Amino acid sequence: MVMMKAAVFVEPGRIVLDDKPIPDVGPLDALIRITTTTICGTDIHILKGEYPVNRGLTIGHEPVGIIEKLGSAVSGYREGQRVIAGAITPSGHSNACQCGCPSQDGPDTAHGLKLLGGWRFGNTIDGAQAEYLLVPDAMNNLARVPDELTDEEVLMCPDIMSTGFSGAERGDIRIGDTVAVFAQGPIGLCATAGAKLKGATSIIAVDAVPARMVMAKRMGADHVVNFREVDPVEEIMRLTDGRGVDVAIEALGTQATFEAALRVLRPGGTLSSLGVYSSDLRLPLGPFAAGLGDHTIVTSLCPGGKERMRRLLEVVASGRVDLKPLVTHRFTLDRIEEAYDLFGHQRDGVLKVAITP
Repeated sequence: MVMMKAAVFVEPGRIVLDDKPIPDVGPLDALIRITTTTICGTDIHILKGEYPVNRGLTIGHEPVGIIEKLGSAVSGYREGQRVIAGAITPSGHSNACQCGCPSQDGPDTAHGLKLLGGWRFGNTIDGAQAEYLLVPDAMNNLARVPDELTDEEVLMCPDIMSTGFSGAERGDIRIGDTVAVFAQGPIGLCATAGAKLKGATSIIAVDAVPARMVMAKRMGADHVVNFREVDPVEEIMRLTDGRGVDVAIEALGTQATFEAALRVLRPGGTLSSLGVYSSDLRLPLGPFAAGLGDHTIVTSLCPGGKERMRRLLEVVASGRVDLKPLVTHRFTLDRIEEAYDLFGHQRDGVLKVAITP
């Protein structure tokens, strides 16, 4: 049995590097030799025990790699190609896919199984923080990386770029809109970049970490509000002359940021929620206008699939957005535990880490 190194969930508080067998390849699968991957905030939820996964699972859902082996029924690809796969891996033939919502292609939640739809890597199947990754439904999920792009230039595509952009897309931002983005972590920064691409002409970013506030400007924010220095709701209302924003994007997953996003909406505005919440949310009566404010509240799960990945790769290749600066630290796979410690404690201005086996 040929073995590989992988970052494995042992118990809450412990993700360790361990040996696991290299996966067998089924007819519709592809085996990818990972060249670069990263750690996501969701992985930290797993590490802390806030999101349950099975013990022994390989963590990670943001792969860039080389096709090592193709399943017997896979066509349109060849071994040796450099590819990415989205964090969400829809099959293409499920009820959710056929209804136009492929990100929700997952277990039957009506029977009490896991939520979060098509998120399988590092959730229900082994993930990308390893030397090799088995990609299911390869023909629906693999996107070839253009030769002129580096791994780090495309590393954000599988998850945070797709997720952040979806916050702007689901918010239905229009040319000339005013948009507030609450939290400028990696996903919030991508939401800021997505809002600019969608045509927002006034983007207000909310955070308090100096490095993230600087990066928000680089991603397209016109104003940056430090919530430790001012009340962000009052400041946003001042910046909009009391009008409020057309779209508020919540990218952290807390009651406080969700409620603040609701409070700054204009009548008929849209709250686009990207945060992963760990407790019940409450809708305050006033900001919700007792349900009579014509508000729209939308959520989204990171869109996946090869066409989504192709489009994101085209955006990167066009030069319209540069997310490579989000990679602030680099580790080899054998230092994955050190990388988790840094990222989990948000030290040294970390945004994203690049992990190379």
